[in-house]
Order: sequence, then structure tokens, then C-alpha cells
Amino acid sequence: MDFEHLPHPAPVPGESRQQAIADPGFGTLFTDHMVVIDYDADKGGWHKATLGPREPISLDPAAAVLHYAQEIFEGMKAYKHADGSLALFRPEQNARRFNASAKRMAMPEMPEELFLDSIRQLVSKDRDWAPTVEGGALYLRPFMFASEAFLGVRPARQYKYILIASPVGNYFKSGSKSVKIWISSDYVRAAPGGTGAAKTGGNYAASLVPQAEGIENGCDQVVFLDAVEKKWVEELGGMNLFFVMDNGRVVTPPLTGTILPGITRDSLIELLRGEGLTVSEELYSIDQWQSDADSGKLLETLACGTAAVVTPVGEVTGKDRSFTIGSGGPGQIATKMRERLTGIQLGTVEDKYGWVMKVG
Repeated sequence: MDFEHLPHPAPVPGESRQQAIADPGFGTLFTDHMVVIDYDADKGGWHKATLGPREPISLDPAAAVLHYAQEIFEGMKAYKHADGSLALFRPEQNARRFNASAKRMAMPEMPEELFLDSIRQLVSKDRDWAPTVEGGALYLRPFMFASEAFLGVRPARQYKYILIASPVGNYFKSGSKSVKIWISSDYVRAAPGGTGAAKTGGNYAASLVPQAEGIENGCDQVVFLDAVEKKWVEELGGMNLFFVMDNGRVVTPPLTGTILPGITRDSLIELLRGEGLTVSEELYSIDQWQSDADSGKLLETLACGTAAVVTPVGEVTGKDRSFTIGSGGPGQIATKMRERLTGIQLGTVEDKYGWVMKVG
């Protein structure tokens, strides 16, 4: 599909842009352009692809997304290499997960190559927005929502796919230092048969109250337990978990339909196994987590995701328990995996897996 390029009447001046990306924060600064692609089941599906100025969206108040929450998104990054080029990390996996989310939410799937082309188009156009600060990258947010105007519970027939970009620094202000986790005992993120494996906004909306509860108790993130027995550790509000034992074994909760299949999670499994560690995908209870931490059997807990990469968990607390993992600070495996993963992404460590895709 050919993209129509629309002129930008007033892009941010170069000097102002450089000042902005010198300290970009996370998720509050945006580039000049965006991609929009329309879908209409009555017009042959995907059509009208444009790359133009980032601007407000005009929506009918009866748009289905506002009433029935048909919406999905992805999160990925473009990294600036030493030679000035930009690179994507496993973008084909984002394309596949995007379509898996679309299928679960009764939305149209997007051809993988069209998804990837939209990424290449925007990254190439706004490449000067990529920050060079430590932990910096060009964060990419592809999303799709039901735009058809109607009131009635059925899948919409019209959708919009939009891609925006945001220069970012570290997700956590602490950078690679350890974080403190709050145990959500009153709320769950997802239930069997639900939408836990889909990257849809409703899952994150459901996490906001327990996340706020965690912050009120001095924590950085919240960990959710399973919805049935409320004993099995699942994931954080936006990250997967790994538990590193003293016998060279690593445990991570299995993908049973209630956990988002993280691309960083999958990459970390490969890297850990490459270090000679045994990685098992199995159920791990909150009681076992505390017992292993108290006994010293558990050396480290790692949280991972696109935004925060690999982040060590130092403390875990809740209404009826509190425990520290190791010394409470970053461990050797977390530090090594973060350096290895970011090194591959930034082009300073050999990419033995073919994960990096250059974008000019």
C-alpha cells in the first residue's frame, strides 16, 4: 500500500527539538508526525494510508470505541546506533502480537508488512527526534480503535490504525536500580477466558486503582495474583516477572491466557538460557516467593518489558506480608541481562539472534 505524505505546516524547530530531547522524560513529549490508516469492511478493508502532521483526532460521539472499548495497542522502540542509524528490536513480533490482540477483540488483522512499513515510514520521517541520553529511545505507539458510529453490541465495521512516536528516557526514575512492588490482594488483572493475553486498554484501566494503592504505600509497581485461587503470581501492571534461584534455575509464570506474552520476556528467556541457566515456565505462588526470599534460595527477581527493559525487584510488600529479595538492590543477573539486552538493541553487543532491524 502506498502512503500519501501530507506536508507539515509548522514542525518543531531544530533547536527547540534538541532542547526537548535532552531530557525527554517518559511519554509526555511527541514527535511532529503520525501515520493513519483507515479500515472499512464495506470498502475492501485497509485503505487510505497517510503520513502527516500529528494532530487531534475527530471522532463521532457515537464511535464504538467510546462505548464498547474495541481498542488495542503496541509498545516498541527505535534505538539510535553509534553510526547514526536507527534500529528496531524484533518488530515482527509486535506485528504478530498486534494481530493476536485484534483477533481476541473481534477487530480486523493488519497485514504484517503494512504494520512494519508504517513503523519504517514514521521512524524515517522523525529520526531526528531520537534522543541520545542514557536509556533513551524513540518509543513507538501503534494503536487501533473502532471508529464506526453506532450504538449496539457488535463488532464495528470501521476502524482507524494510528501510529505516534515519543522520545523517551528511563521508564523508572531510578533507572536500573531496584523497585518496590505492592501485592494486589483485592484486585485482579485478568481472569481465565478474558482478555489478559491481549494488549488492550481495558486491562490497564483495571490496574489503575491497585497501582494507585501501591503508590500510596510507597511502591513503584503492583503485582497481580491469579483470579481463581489468588495465590499464583502472574505479572506486574505492565511487566513480566522472572525468579532467579541459587541453583542456576530461573522460573517465570507460564502463558496461560491471563498474562501478556511479552517480547522482552521471550528475549530474556533466550538470553538466560544462553548463559547456561535453566528457565522453567511454571506456576509460582506468592507464599513460595516469600519463602524462597526469606531462606535465601531466591537470589533475584527480575521485571521486564519494553518500557523498563530489565528492572530488579528489591522489595515486595502488601497488606499482610513484606519481604526483601537478596540485599534489596540490583543483582548480578539483572545487571548482566539488562546490559546484554540493551547492548543488542543499541548495536554495541553482537546480535546472535537476528533480532535487530535497521531503519536507515
